[in-house]
Amino acid sequence: MKRPLLTVVSFIAITSLFVNALPLAVHASPGSILDQINQAEQEKKQAEEQKEQAEGAKNEKQNELNQLTFQQGTLKAQLNSFNESLQEENAKYEEICNDIADKKDDIEAKKIELQEAKDTEKEQYETMKKRLQYIYEQPENAYLDMILSSKDFSTFLNITDYIFMISEYDNGMLEDYKQITLDVEAKEKELERELTELEALEDLSVQEQARITELINTTNTFVNQYSAQISDTNNELAEIEKEIADKEAQIKAQEEDIEALKKQYEEEVRLSQLAAQSSKRDISEVSFADNDRYLLANLIYCEAGGEPYEGQLAVGAVVINRVLSSRYPDTVYGVIYQKSQFSPAGSGRLDLALAKNSATASCYQAADEAMAGNTNVGGCVYFRTPIPGLSGIQIGNHIFY
Repeated sequence: MKRPLLTVVSFIAITSLFVNALPLAVHASPGSILDQINQAEQEKKQAEEQKEQAEGAKNEKQNELNQLTFQQGTLKAQLNSFNESLQEENAKYEEICNDIADKKDDIEAKKIELQEAKDTEKEQYETMKKRLQYIYEQPENAYLDMILSSKDFSTFLNITDYIFMISEYDNGMLEDYKQITLDVEAKEKELERELTELEALEDLSVQEQARITELINTTNTFVNQYSAQISDTNNELAEIEKEIADKEAQIKAQEEDIEALKKQYEEEVRLSQLAAQSSKRDISEVSFADNDRYLLANLIYCEAGGEPYEGQLAVGAVVINRVLSSRYPDTVYGVIYQKSQFSPAGSGRLDLALAKNSATASCYQAADEAMAGNTNVGGCVYFRTPIPGLSGIQIGNHIFY
C-alpha cells in the first residue's frame, strides 16, 4: 500500500525539524565504528608519544633542577664559609682596634712618664747647678776651712764623706734620670712602632673585610639567581607533570572509549551475522512509501555521491537488505533514521540534501535498482572505508560486509 506523497514528505520535514532541535549524538555510517576505533587508537598512540616526550622533558627538567639545587647548595656552603671568615675578621679587627686603643693609652702614659722624667732630670740638673754655683760663690777656702775646723779626726772624716756623698748623689741621680729618660724614649718609640704595625694590620683587616663582604654579596646574588631559576624550573616541572597527568587521563579515557567502541563493533558484527542468519522478506513483500525513492537517492548521494555507480548501488542495496531483514526496521525511513547508523541522517547533511534534492541521476538510478531487489553486495548490511584486517566486498572506497 502506497502512502500519500504529501503526507510522507510532511512527516519527514516535521521529523527532521524535531531531530535537529534535539542535541545530536554522534551518528555513524555502517562500519564507521571501526573508523572511530582506528581514529581513537591513533589519537591514543599520539597521546602516548606526547606523554613519552613529556616524560623525557620531565627527566631533563628534573636533571636541570638537581644540578641547580646542587650548585645552589655549593654556593650556600661557600656563603656560610665566607660568613664565618667575615666573623673571624670582625673579631680580629675588634681585637686590633682594642690593641690600638691600649697602645695609644700606653703611649700617652709613656709620654707623661717621659715628661715627668725629663722634668725630674731638669730639676735635678738645676739643683746641681745651684750647688755648684754655691760652691763657686763660696770663698776659696770654705770647704778647706770646714774640714780644718773639725775638732777631731772622726768629724773630719764625716765632713769629708758628706761632701763626697753629696757630690756622688747628685751625679748618680743625674745619671739615673738620664737613663730613665733614655728608657722612656726607647719605650715610646717601641710603642709608636707597634702602633704603626697595628694600624697597618687594621688597614689590612678593613681590606679583607671589604673583600669578604664583596664575596658574600656576589655569592648571595648567585644564590638568589639560582633560587629564582629553581622556582621557575619547579613551576615548569609542575606544568610538565600536569601535562603528563592530563595525557595519562586522556589515554585512560581513550582506552575506555576504544574498549567501548570495540564492544560496539563486536555487537555490530554480531548483528550483521544475525542479520545474515535471520529470516528475510522478499522484495515483493515490501510496501514502499511515495517518498522512499527520493529519500534513498539523497542518502546514496550523501554516502557515495563521489563513488562509481557500482558503489552507489551497493549503498542502496545495504539499505534495502536491512529493510528485508527482521533485525532492522521494515521501512526505508526507519532504516535510514535508525539511531547511530547513517551519519548523514544524524548530522543534518541528509536533511540539507533533501531540501535541495541534491541527488544525481545516477543516485536515483541506483535507488530504483536497489528498490527493485537488485544487489551487487549480496546480503551485506554494513559498509565502511577499508582498514587492515577487515574483509568484505570492496567497491570504490568502501568495503561491504
